[in-house]
Amino acid sequence: MKLKNSYFYTLREDARDEDSISGNLLVKAGYIKKTSAGVYMMLPLGLRVQNKLEAIIRKNMNETGAQEVKMPALIASEYYEDSGRLQGFGPSIFKLKDRNAHDFVLGPTHEELFAAAASSKIRSYKDMPFNLYQFQTKYRDEPRARFGLIRVKEFVMKDAYSFDADENGLDVSYKKMFDAYKKSFDEIGLDYRIVKADTGIMGGLLSEEFQAISPIGEDNIIYCDDCGYSSNMEVSEVVPPAKEKVTEIKKLEEVSTPNVESIEDVCNFLKVDPENSVKAMLMNVDGNLAIFFIKGTRDLNETKVLKYLKGQEIGFADDALIATSNAVPGFTGPVGLNVKYYVDKEVLTMNNFVIGANKQGYHYINANPSDFDTSNVGDFVNCKDGDLCPKCGKPLKFTKGIEVGNTFKLGTKYSKAMNLTYLTSDNKEELVWMGSYGIGLGRTMAAVVEQNHDDKGIVWPENIAPYKVIILTMSSKDETQNALANELYEKLNAAGIECMLDDRDERPGVKFNDAELIGIPYRVTVGRGAPDRMIELKHRTAQEAENISADELIEKLK
Repeated sequence: MKLKNSYFYTLREDARDEDSISGNLLVKAGYIKKTSAGVYMMLPLGLRVQNKLEAIIRKNMNETGAQEVKMPALIASEYYEDSGRLQGFGPSIFKLKDRNAHDFVLGPTHEELFAAAASSKIRSYKDMPFNLYQFQTKYRDEPRARFGLIRVKEFVMKDAYSFDADENGLDVSYKKMFDAYKKSFDEIGLDYRIVKADTGIMGGLLSEEFQAISPIGEDNIIYCDDCGYSSNMEVSEVVPPAKEKVTEIKKLEEVSTPNVESIEDVCNFLKVDPENSVKAMLMNVDGNLAIFFIKGTRDLNETKVLKYLKGQEIGFADDALIATSNAVPGFTGPVGLNVKYYVDKEVLTMNNFVIGANKQGYHYINANPSDFDTSNVGDFVNCKDGDLCPKCGKPLKFTKGIEVGNTFKLGTKYSKAMNLTYLTSDNKEELVWMGSYGIGLGRTMAAVVEQNHDDKGIVWPENIAPYKVIILTMSSKDETQNALANELYEKLNAAGIECMLDDRDERPGVKFNDAELIGIPYRVTVGRGAPDRMIELKHRTAQEAENISADELIEKLK
């Protein structure tokens, strides 16, 4: 690629409306361009990086025996109606009608179509196992598109689907995909962790996420260095401490707490440690009032709540819903509460704590689990600092992650919905077992940039950089420099070393800055030493350039 007559540009200033380092650098360096919130053009340099990511992933997928296909993005709504997910996706799914008023969607994911494709092949147990995959554009109407390519409305995903006769077969297929994902992300060069996660709208038996470590990650990752345990915050088990030992179980006592409603204000007013308080979370779960009692220093985990109640939507209860009970906002407690409520299991380890009295301006002190019904108990809270690993008991650590890949054991959820069955060896009809596996290419690109940049620009790993080498001429009017630069350009490309030549009529400073901004791994400078065939070679992260003979360049790079 010679820049003078190519589509190439960079911006001198930071992008005005990008809220992440990767989004800013990819726009500024001319890799992508925003057309609307959550929708980007993939420009020549960006597409080269995406194609290299595809090539790595495709190689590892093919090595498992998976076969590549291409599904349509425009899908008849009936496929999602059959699986029950048209309503489940809610407003995040793009819906449209054709000229004949038939309902269609822009595919947010493709489980249903792959199940339909599999039904054309599968008749008996002999027709499995097999695995199909694709690189396809997905569409999701994100309520808050942000962070550049990380949270978007249109994106390319590599999704794969395995088909097996039973759970044991699914386990084998799942491991192949799991290992292929590890190989892919290792080759790409990401710093990542694999964590257990909620299956969410996908459903099924198991979900694991590949999380690229980043401070802007939207997922909270919990891990243990001692035993290797790792989990997404949304499903991470909280291990309550041992039952508190006290010398006296005190008697429940109602006390006046005028004009104090938050747990912090109540504890300050009563001069009680917040660790010795229990707060009420008044929630609306699928239109029903559900009240949860958790330790005052904890946060409610809505994913765990929905899983426990088998609910779809959760939010805070409004006044009308609360009025269906005798709960009093700011003063709600389980003693005498006339609506079904749920107690976090950590509360059962506490003694003599503060809790609401269901009476305006009053709380109870010296409350104990024996004072109220504890038949509906579960793990309803987020992990926090000081919590212990559920596997080995050592202190947990916390970090942030960008979800770049996920693997699901779907089981028979979609085969049941799509009537995907086979005949066993004794002619019995059984449901097919499915797995689903996805990698977001744009997210992966963004995550690489989040992990590989400095104050000058992007620092691409060599195997996914758009080009390996960029050649700069210091004077575009110097024929000797131009001749040597063009000679090196031709020789490098002939040797299979992808090369750019910056032959623009620009000042050397502009060329140096652009080379560092776009992040090409090696920079070759052709300047005053050209008559003697002497050039400078510098790695993107090196402090100093090395003077070498032009005739050594290819061997040096190899």
